Amino acid sequence: MTSVAVWSIVLTPGQKETIVPQADLQIKNAALGEKLSDESGRTTVKLTYINPAKIDEEEDDEDEQPSAEDEITTVLCSLTAGKIEQSACDLVLESDEEYTFELVGKNTVYLYGNYIDQNANQPPYDSDMDSDMSDEEAYKLDDVSSDVEVHPDELQGLEDDAERFEELSDLAEDEPKAEQPKPSKRPRDDAMDTDEQPVEKVSKKKKAKKQKGEDGKAIPVAAEEKAAEPKGEKEEEKKADKKDKKKQKGSEEKKGGASKELAGGVKIRDVKTGDGKAAKNGARVSMRYIGKLQNGKVFDQNTKGKPFTFKLGTGDVIKGWDIGVAGMQIGGEREIIVPPAMGYGARKMADIPANSTLIFEVKCLEIK
Repeated sequence: MTSVAVWSIVLTPGQKETIVPQADLQIKNAALGEKLSDESGRTTVKLTYINPAKIDEEEDDEDEQPSAEDEITTVLCSLTAGKIEQSACDLVLESDEEYTFELVGKNTVYLYGNYIDQNANQPPYDSDMDSDMSDEEAYKLDDVSSDVEVHPDELQGLEDDAERFEELSDLAEDEPKAEQPKPSKRPRDDAMDTDEQPVEKVSKKKKAKKQKGEDGKAIPVAAEEKAAEPKGEKEEEKKADKKDKKKQKGSEEKKGGASKELAGGVKIRDVKTGDGKAAKNGARVSMRYIGKLQNGKVFDQNTKGKPFTFKLGTGDVIKGWDIGVAGMQIGGEREIIVPPAMGYGARKMADIPANSTLIFEVKCLEIK
């Protein structure tokens, strides 16, 4: 959590002050003013806000307005002149939500704090490169893709790792097949079923037999081998063509869907579609991921051990993740490209330079 700017407000007795923070706000202190209207009385600071559970319901029904029953009122602090004239606070108010302050008493109260950035040093920047193996090793991302299909001007120097999503079945298909036994059908029989090529082979074989009768040498063996040689080459060509077709098909499957641009310039591309319900705001999702810079350098990853779990759409992670992970299904694999404004912005974060575009390869393991 990083302080961004100073914030303060003056609360006057008998007047309600309603605020809607433009960013997350942390209130740190409450104090009485220089002039006291009541030199011995107590002044209480009350805070009224909308029940968070009702806020989630309003997102589903945007036309419904919050009522007084949805509001919660609490006491922030109580100050007494000459005894307790200031009080330390540690209260975080979320951005774009409405809060109302009210005084009970006769003295003016000053509140101050800071606008904060809660995304700093938050996941997914929680590298587990040195973490121990656990029972959840089955969730390895050894087959996660890193083929990034974006505009060349946007990702200069990014290496093409298109083969990283290759499935084990493709590896099995690439293994050389056992050589099939040659057909026992004689060239003469082939001539009955095929075109002129077997006839030519038979003619050559007859010629070889004739030469054997003249000079007595064992030419027929060599002639048979020579006649069978083109047929063997043809079988090898068929095997090679079949293998190439399988590779081409596998490559097309690995390319995944087309790239889509979402809010804030976040780009996603589904490499593999999952099954079941889709992740939406408020759900807890467990993920594997690899985070890279545009030059291909890996700055963070979670590929083994305990999966990274967070609550979607609540600011637990950078905004690019809240937007990019939404809609994924269990078992789905996705590529998320996060522009600087939706990541860490102008701040330098360890191995992440300022104003960096971040590239994540993610896999959804669980949705609750």
